[in-house]
Amino acid sequence: MDNSVYVSLSLASAMQRAMDVTANNIANADTAGFKGERVVFDSYLHQDAGAGGSDDTSFVVDRGSYLDERQGAVTQTGNRLDVALQGPGWFSYQTPEGQKAYGRDGRFSLDPQGNLVTLSGARVLDAGGGAIAVPPDLGGNVTISKDGTISAEGRGVIAQLGVFELRDLQSYERIGNGMFVPPGNQPGQPQPIPDLNTEVVQGAIEASNVQPVVEMTRMMSIQQAYERAVKLMGGENDLRRDALRRLGQTTG
Repeated sequence: MDNSVYVSLSLASAMQRAMDVTANNIANADTAGFKGERVVFDSYLHQDAGAGGSDDTSFVVDRGSYLDERQGAVTQTGNRLDVALQGPGWFSYQTPEGQKAYGRDGRFSLDPQGNLVTLSGARVLDAGGGAIAVPPDLGGNVTISKDGTISAEGRGVIAQLGVFELRDLQSYERIGNGMFVPPGNQPGQPQPIPDLNTEVVQGAIEASNVQPVVEMTRMMSIQQAYERAVKLMGGENDLRRDALRRLGQTTG
């Protein structure tokens, strides 16, 4: 197979990966607290060592992806159990499967036992890593201060939302529902965020930081690049078939 076909194949594979990531971003454009993902590509320069060969060939290499950590827009909802974060902090959850995960989705509610949970059923954890329970008779009528302290009139302080700093966030793995776990699901060492770095906003949610128009434009560019790569591979195959056909006619 000619090098030009390999080059086109590397480009097509890279664009397929970029398309998958961009499609996932668009699918989560309305997911609260979602952080977009970006793919990183590089070039690999292959030095031709054949006789008389002096031309080098550059291939596209997928170097992985990284998380876009930019703040999403904060929107008021009026729901007392909706909570948004302004700053670099992350909520901590315990998933129904028992994993300890981190995320920014603050659309909370109370389950029948009074546990503070996410829409996916994960328990919200406090600053010490324990589950947060609210007396069911309060019906969610609580006050959440800027430092995450949950209190109710006549009940005093109930708990404090855990807000953590993830120092090696780019190595964390997505598990769905806007949540992340440490690499290899090994216990991480999250650090509590100082009060002045992240502010907890009650009655609001943080929107996804994905911009649908930008992502759609990126998707069209990726699609065009993919189609060019496939066309180049098809053209090389046509040339090869034509050469074999001509050779067969000559030898015949």
